[in-house]
Order: sequence, then C-alpha cells, then structure tokens
Amino acid sequence: MNTHEPTDTAAPSAPPAASAAPSLVITAPKPLTKALEDAMYAKATAPWSQMFLQTLTGGAFIALGFVFMVTTQQGMGDWPIGIAKLIGGTVFSVGLGLVVISGSDLFTGTTLTLMPRLSGRISTGRMLGHWGMSAGGNLIGALLIALLMLGAGTHATNGSAWGLIVLDTTQAKLGHDWHQAFFLGILANLAVCLAVWVATAGKTVTDKVLGVAGPIALFVATGFEHSVANMFMLPMGLLIKNFAGDSFWQGEAIQAAGKSLEDYSSLTIGAALWDNLIPVLLGNIVGGAVLVGAYFWATYRRGDDDLAKS
Repeated sequence: MNTHEPTDTAAPSAPPAASAAPSLVITAPKPLTKALEDAMYAKATAPWSQMFLQTLTGGAFIALGFVFMVTTQQGMGDWPIGIAKLIGGTVFSVGLGLVVISGSDLFTGTTLTLMPRLSGRISTGRMLGHWGMSAGGNLIGALLIALLMLGAGTHATNGSAWGLIVLDTTQAKLGHDWHQAFFLGILANLAVCLAVWVATAGKTVTDKVLGVAGPIALFVATGFEHSVANMFMLPMGLLIKNFAGDSFWQGEAIQAAGKSLEDYSSLTIGAALWDNLIPVLLGNIVGGAVLVGAYFWATYRRGDDDLAKS
C-alpha cells in the first residue's frame, strides 16, 4: 500500500510581471502639443453633467489657493515686499496643482480648447459652450468657498487681519484702468497656460506640481489678474464689507490701520464686474487661447498628417 501523499507535478506559477516604470524622458514639444490638444479635446467633449462637476472644483481649488495666499500675508508688512509676494505667489500655486492632479476644469486653462477647434475636432459652438460652462461652474465653486469662509469667521481672525488683507486686495483690483486690467489678464493666463503646458509634460505628481509652481508664483507675485481667482477674491471682499458686522470693524488690525467701512465704499458688484471681471476674463482668453494655444498649434500641429486625414 502506497503511504506517500500525492505529489503536485504542475509547474509553479510564474510571479506576476512587474509593471514597467514610467519613462522619465522629457517629451519633445511636438508630441507634447498633441498630448495637450488631446487633453483639451477630452475636456471639451465630456458629458455636460461631468463637465459641470469638474468646473465646480476648478473654481473651488483656485479659491483655496487664494485663501492660502491671504493667510501667509498676515503680518508681512515689515518684510521686503518682493519676499512677501514670492511667498504668497508660491503658496497660491497649490490651487492649480490641485486642479491639474484632480482633472478639474478651470476656465483659464479651458481657453486652450482653441487647439482642437483649430484642428477641426470640435465645433465653435462646442468650444464656446465649454467656455461658458467652465466660467459659470468656476464662479459657483469659488462663491461656495467664499461663503464657507465667511461662515467660518476666518475673516475676523488675528484681530481682523485676514479680512483686512482681502479688503485691501479687492480694492486694489478695482483700481485698475479697464485697459490695464485687460492686459494684466493677458499676462496672467499666458503664465497659467504655460503652467498647464509644463504640467502636461510631467510624469509624476511631484514634477507636475513643481512645474506649476514657477509660472503661478510669477503671475501672482507680479500682480497679474486671473478671472477665476477674482471670482473668489472680489465676492469675498464684498461679503466681508457687507456682512462682517461691527465686531469685525472693531478688530485690532482694522483699528491699527485706521480703516472703516466707509473706506471701502468703492467695492460694489457693478465695479467688480465692469472694472475687473469683464476685462480680465477677456484678457485671459487672449493670453491662453491665442498666445499659448494658437501659438503652439501653429508651431507644432498645423500641417500634421493626422490633421490631413481628419
């Protein structure tokens, strides 16, 4: 009688193959332009419901970047102004980093959908519809963060210092001449869309975030104007002005600055729209769609074989 246990003669299974590490070779400009256009095509042709949800976080994340920037500027009055602005601009880049990594839809970046339009992959109506959806959704997301910040009472922290920075920043934004706001908008979205370009080249979360930081710090520190950021800052200033209450105006920072409600009488909804948001938004379109999108398309995509076959 055989007392030995049966022997399994099957060959041992091979260990699962390790996935190949992503290439860290920098993508050349020509295929990078195609990758950016493909990404913009995907955003422009997403279902409207998905697109709307992505635009909400686009506005909200940029608003959070501005929240971070305002927070860092408290007590910076004695610092060299360049250093203070550099810190504020660098931390603001957290907002676009969140947008890029989460796949959110940001109006200023959305202007790059001119690229698939120039390639004939989407219609003008679809492109403009995407732009409108993105701007509207960003505004709702930014307003939500502003309302949450007001409800949280953050504006009154540190003797009302946080809210004072918002009020002064808002007032400065409404002090630009119309044409100046327009050109500042062009410059801001030139930087933002170049940041999107660099992020598209990134292979990891780290290099995407670091790639975004430089151009965003440049535009914020220099004082360029970004429509979606202003969709948070201008309403935040208006909310503080109209709803902060007497305790806010009696805060230590407000008293030390010698400021009162009357000093901010120029902060109105009409001024926010006409003196800032409208010219800045138009400038953002030129800076992103033309100076980045059309430029890279004309340089690297016009006349490509795949366009001739489409």
